[in-house]
Amino acid sequence: MMSSEHIRWLVPIAPYVAPEILQVHQLAYDLRYEVEARREFQRYCQWYYETASRNQQEFLKMQQDINILGWFYRCR
Repeated sequence: MMSSEHIRWLVPIAPYVAPEILQVHQLAYDLRYEVEARREFQRYCQWYYETASRNQQEFLKMQQDINILGWFYRCR
């Protein structure tokens, strides 16, 4: 049978950590998360504006194309 002395070596006791250290760690984690979330949002906005600009240019080109389907319907 194992005594409590043996169990102490199997399961290490966690050292005491001051609550202030945990608060600083949590604050650093939150800041890192916020910075990354803002960067990701900035990348999304950049992609969105570039895509919208390309779509507008394509739409303007399409408006200048000949409407072949319209010719068939007007002939009726």
